[in-house]
Amino acid sequence: MTGVDTPPPPALARAGIDRAAAEREEPGLIARLTADPGTHVVAVSVDRALVAASGDRLARVPAAAVPADAIRAFLGRDADGAAVLLAVIDAEEEAALAPAVPGAQWAALRVVGGDLDPVEAGLMVEAVALGRWHVDAPFCSACGTRTDVRSGGWARQCPACGRDHFPRTDPAVIVAVASADGERLLLGRNALWAGRNMYSTFAGFVEAGESLEATIVREVAEEAGVTIVASSYRGSQAWPYPRSLMLGFHARAEEGAVAAPDGVEIVDARWFSRDELRTALRDADAVEFTLPGTASIARLLIEDWAAMHR
Repeated sequence: MTGVDTPPPPALARAGIDRAAAEREEPGLIARLTADPGTHVVAVSVDRALVAASGDRLARVPAAAVPADAIRAFLGRDADGAAVLLAVIDAEEEAALAPAVPGAQWAALRVVGGDLDPVEAGLMVEAVALGRWHVDAPFCSACGTRTDVRSGGWARQCPACGRDHFPRTDPAVIVAVASADGERLLLGRNALWAGRNMYSTFAGFVEAGESLEATIVREVAEEAGVTIVASSYRGSQAWPYPRSLMLGFHARAEEGAVAAPDGVEIVDARWFSRDELRTALRDADAVEFTLPGTASIARLLIEDWAAMHR
């Protein structure tokens, strides 16, 4: 609508290349594109990708430098129409591949995703998500036989029982909880972040037969002992750790809510003022706690709330 500002999307949902899904069924597609000198190749290893020296885009690797046994997949076509292939690299092969692109370095999605060009960020999350699926699920879940790569890398087929397998995505909610008066934001410290003193928003997977709204209420009650009385959807992004779709929300706690962390997953939960979080976002060295990185949707939710005029 005219005159209405559109809030920025999450860091890993800003853009992406044309996935050109109709091309995936072409026989011999991967072999043909691998041999085409105009094809671009991006390499990933678990959650890491080879990033160009500029730091704002993924490195394009010469097809000849990729190990012959690397899993390949068709990611789509860039703005110039060039095909982009994924090459899944073993961790021990990372050092050998980096010299193929001068100045390139391996970097994790959660570390650099927020700093990449929007299209490149979308390409990286696509590549990491698809690459992790190939590494984590190479066998048929029905009979245990190793499956064959099909559909340009977007499916695997069992040669024994004929079942088709596709990349799996698990929905999870992530929510920024404000106090009833809107003046404080509740953040928690996860037990896995020992020594980092990092505080973030609350998150959890959607259970069978559960709505997103019900998941928010349950997760915040379980992790922080706080009751949610209202919530609103903010946006989503893929988060391949290992295969989540993070659905972001803002929520409001009931009047007089007192945080009571579960002590197992969340070891501390505290209310932050807007001034505290604005200071932390402006200068991380000025506070005694840390916030999530710029690639995460948690960071966006915190920035949303801190930016409110009060």
